[in-house]
Amino acid sequence: MTPPPGPFDRNLLARRRARAAATVHRVAPLLDAAAHLLLDRLDDTTRQFDTALEVGGRGAVAPLLAARGIGFVVSSDLAPAMAARAGGVAVAADEEWLPFAAASFDLVVASLSLHMVNDLPGALLQIRRVLRPDGLFLATMPGFGTLQPLREALTAVESDLRGGAAPRVAPFATLQDAAGLLQRAGFALPVADLDRLDIAWRTPLGLLDDLRAAGEQAALVARDRRTPPRALFGAALARLAGAGGPIAAPLPLLVLTGWAPAPDQPKPARPGSATIRLADALGVEEQSGGETADPRRTRP
Repeated sequence: MTPPPGPFDRNLLARRRARAAATVHRVAPLLDAAAHLLLDRLDDTTRQFDTALEVGGRGAVAPLLAARGIGFVVSSDLAPAMAARAGGVAVAADEEWLPFAAASFDLVVASLSLHMVNDLPGALLQIRRVLRPDGLFLATMPGFGTLQPLREALTAVESDLRGGAAPRVAPFATLQDAAGLLQRAGFALPVADLDRLDIAWRTPLGLLDDLRAAGEQAALVARDRRTPPRALFGAALARLAGAGGPIAAPLPLLVLTGWAPAPDQPKPARPGSATIRLADALGVEEQSGGETADPRRTRP
């Protein structure tokens, strides 16, 4: 049986990314900022990485990995032209079906590239499969609230014009979604946390231009294929502009970290196996239930 389609039209997304390969340099500052934010997490480990796969880095991630001394970096993307932007080993690949042997890489990095995957649990399983034992997975994804001002403006204006609104901005995952997906994919020591890039555009049109330049228009299967009302985008942009000034559209980032399981990794302690009381470890007097702690009773 053919599986039901997901929310995203992956063929349309691939075509848009192919076209965006010639224009994505216009949003290089944003991509570079996101890549640096993610790769700073490598400073938290003493693990040395020799081989890395970047998934959809659009040319921003692979050079930074090479600069960190990783000798072999493969860049993959749905669009061959986008994968080739990194200048090294390039592979056209679907995130949901990575064409690499098991245990091929020490490190897999996905910077702003997994948010329009239909089978995200499957993609994470694919990533875990290509990691060697004790290999590291790092990713950022736009989180819930991304492009919220644009979503609200388009919805309000189209509702006024048509009495209803079509989906025109992609859905985004929450922090709880990300944490659950890492656990479901079987990563060891999974961590999902939230960061943010503060971004503003001089004009609403600049925001739309940058989305097109990066190939980030919403490639939704359920998109409205009718010609939009002539006044829709003009009125929505005017609503975004408001009283003038920069258009603030902060980018909430879900940061995902997980390790491929390995026998010698640290394991959580067994419940009840503690050999010291928490109060002693913290240097305070133990309080019974319902008793209010008095800071004057805390031992130095």
